[in-house]
Amino acid sequence: MWAVLVLAFFVTVFYIIQRLLDYRGAIRSVGNHPGYRTLLSQSCLLAKLLPSIHGVSTGRNFLFRHKFQIFQFFGWDTISAVSAWPQSEAIIILADAYAIRDVLLSRSRFPKPVQHYQVLLFFGRNIIASEGDEWKKYRKIAAPAFSERNNRLVWDETVKIMGDMFQNVWGSQAVITTEHCADLMLLVALFVIGIAGFGHKVSWEDDTDIPFGHQMTFKDALHNVSADMFLKAFVPDRVLGLTKRTRNIKLAFDELRKYMLEMIQDREVPEKEERYDIFSNLLNANNENSTKSFVLSDQMDLSGNIFLFLLAGHESTAHILCFTLALLALYQGEQDTLFQHIKSVLSDGRYPAYEDMNLLTHSAAVYNEALRMFPPVTAIPKESAEDTFLIATNNQGEAKSVPVPKGTTLVIDIVGLHYNPRYWKDPETFKPSRFLGEWCHDAFLPFSAGARACLGRRFSETEGIAVLTMLVSRYKIEVKEDPRFANETFEARRDRILACKAGLTLTPTQMPLVFKLRDAKGI
Repeated sequence: MWAVLVLAFFVTVFYIIQRLLDYRGAIRSVGNHPGYRTLLSQSCLLAKLLPSIHGVSTGRNFLFRHKFQIFQFFGWDTISAVSAWPQSEAIIILADAYAIRDVLLSRSRFPKPVQHYQVLLFFGRNIIASEGDEWKKYRKIAAPAFSERNNRLVWDETVKIMGDMFQNVWGSQAVITTEHCADLMLLVALFVIGIAGFGHKVSWEDDTDIPFGHQMTFKDALHNVSADMFLKAFVPDRVLGLTKRTRNIKLAFDELRKYMLEMIQDREVPEKEERYDIFSNLLNANNENSTKSFVLSDQMDLSGNIFLFLLAGHESTAHILCFTLALLALYQGEQDTLFQHIKSVLSDGRYPAYEDMNLLTHSAAVYNEALRMFPPVTAIPKESAEDTFLIATNNQGEAKSVPVPKGTTLVIDIVGLHYNPRYWKDPETFKPSRFLGEWCHDAFLPFSAGARACLGRRFSETEGIAVLTMLVSRYKIEVKEDPRFANETFEARRDRILACKAGLTLTPTQMPLVFKLRDAKGI
């Protein structure tokens, strides 16, 4: 018995010594560059569940929580994060616009670690979770689908959907209250992506009946998949059948797969009518490349990319719009400025046309400022394919070379970049006017940049500006009053309304807003 205990003691001591040596080696590998030193690795599940504990774990959603403060604390726009367990690793975290540009433009040196995107492979391979020749194939087919004609379709359909909501859902009501803005914006975004993305019309009155052969509507299937994706990723299928909620999750995934396969099969029959939705453009581009190596060769290729565009076009734009509307509700002066600008462009009270989009500069500025403050994706991982280095700068503008060994994970901290005072004056302040003058484009990456920039950027911007313009032109947006918070300060109210959590995209927690119909004078 004593022999076993002694053996166990020495094995434990040896393990601890080995971990310490590996930990010191990881620190040396990045030149002991300033930054976090923690027990638990960033990739460790336990670290994602624990709160922030000094020396143990950085805690949940720590990049958004601390914004640029962590870089100010360590004195550099690029920092390191070294951890000891379950394995020693060193990560480089970047909030330096020019170091980030170097990483994004050097795709061979810093490829995408596709293993981080396995959660997006439920329905097949896709452009986000791919690299190398596979990514080139998907991009060759997908890029032309996001055309100027599609942008016009997005605008026109968004205006129709909002007009339909004003007339047939809100009607003559002077005050409309929503307990959570996301419930409304997710529906709007779903209707837009349904028709402009896939030629599948989903309206305020339609899609209440479940189609023959299905057990769930398209709308409910997509919403449930979006809401419970991570649960589906980490819970085995055999366990999903144990509760009503998890059975519903499994059903939603099965139903969405069935809907997507039906869309593919329906479009295999040539249509006489020209269509400019993304799905039609995708199939047309695929057919044009059918004799070449760049082709989506099977239904898994198609369904994987269809799913990605559905999910990205649905959730990310909806959440961006929520933050935009909440910011305007909190900052009434900025909302009044936006309303006056919209009135100057649409002086006759008409609905905005696609040709007005470039004139609605303040709508675009407000949307961009919300994207700066609440980017849908807070961090972008990269990996070093070789031993290399990056140039880091400190608070005094001094530069130094930071070694980056082969295999090191780099994290492009979008939030840290967007709140870096080197590029943004008063970054914590909601100030849309900053986007009406000169600003650093390299320091604004809500849709990434370079070859791997989001293909749907223009889709999101077009939809967002149309929704924002339509709403503000006819309704004044306010925070819903709640007697429980009658005595709260403005700062407390702002923190409550803008509270968010990490999800597939940055997700608002609870946004109770009120929409008050403006009269003919815009009051």
